[in-house]
Amino acid sequence: MPSISQKGNSMPQSPIRKLVPFAEAAKKNGTKVFHLNIGQPDIKTPQIALDAVKNNAIQVLSYARSEGSEEYRTKLANYYAKNEIHVNANNIIATTGGSEALLFTIGSITDPGDEIIIPEPFYANYNGFSTASGVKVVPVISKIEDNFALPAIEDFEKLITSKTKAILICNPGNPTGYLYSEVEIEKLKQIVLKHDLFLIADEVYREFTYDGEKHNSVMALDGLEQNAIMIDSVSKRYSMCGARIGCIVSKNEDFINTAIKFAQARLSPPTYALLASEAALDTPQSYFDEVIEEYQERRDTLISELQKIDGVKVANPKGAFYCIAELPVKNSDDFAQWILEKFNHNNETVMVAPAGGFYSTEGEGKNQVRIAYVLNKTDLKRCVEILKIALEKYNS
Repeated sequence: MPSISQKGNSMPQSPIRKLVPFAEAAKKNGTKVFHLNIGQPDIKTPQIALDAVKNNAIQVLSYARSEGSEEYRTKLANYYAKNEIHVNANNIIATTGGSEALLFTIGSITDPGDEIIIPEPFYANYNGFSTASGVKVVPVISKIEDNFALPAIEDFEKLITSKTKAILICNPGNPTGYLYSEVEIEKLKQIVLKHDLFLIADEVYREFTYDGEKHNSVMALDGLEQNAIMIDSVSKRYSMCGARIGCIVSKNEDFINTAIKFAQARLSPPTYALLASEAALDTPQSYFDEVIEEYQERRDTLISELQKIDGVKVANPKGAFYCIAELPVKNSDDFAQWILEKFNHNNETVMVAPAGGFYSTEGEGKNQVRIAYVLNKTDLKRCVEILKIALEKYNS
């Protein structure tokens, strides 16, 4: 029998999606499942984007340019300028989602055996992208007790070796919702300049910051032009996860010229989705104002309700729409499966993402879950009620 590759066997399962069969079985048995496991907003996609796909005169659905149309990239650059990020169309490559942007980035800057330092917990697919590229993730642990703040600079420096190529952050963070301060971003700038590394920032949640806090982009820093790489996507900003349009942004010409070769090899991003994404850039600010207010209220509802459960510890996110909660259980993988497979309350249950998959350090996050507050406030309250009852029964 032909054998599967070592790389294939090493590919991690998604902690976000691996419990889907248990959720589907629960639904077939008549149980309503509240999905707190995945960052799929229930916010309506801007009508202007939907109309761009519905109402057009396209006769032949042809390939797009490998890097995306110049019109789209120019319009995107204008959007960034409003956010104090000054780039031009040639600094941007449109990709099939932020996932492909990360794959192209890792492929362009690393060789097999190289290392990337990532503060953990981190977006689970960073593990998968690194494994697919033969790259080693070197974690630097941030703690729930510190609200997942950036670890000490010394913690980074002692991990840097001749194999280190980059530091990767997600800002605001998935799965923690942590928002990096200006001081923290400046510290990272000094490290990558000192050691001649890339600083990759996954900034797909840029719009979603709360409590009057401001997002600090790596692309807005002077002196980091050759080191900074930004990953972005329309998925969360416009509630367009299914469009699968992301981008790479960098002023490093050698890097962009290398990444475009990866883009050419996969031909082009999807044409209709590019059309929708270009139209979405005309979305008025009022849309974001309403969405941000809604998410902040959801966050406040979720955190306050979780804090009422004995034994639950929860970090307070300043951005994105996720939080990490520590539960009074030994193994959140077992609990997350049990609550779908063997529990319901009035024919309702919840699906969460076990947080162990958001760490690469063995044993970390075993009693934590990631919760996405992408449901309305009434449903969130009901979810926490179900979670409380489930924990009592599970621990009895």
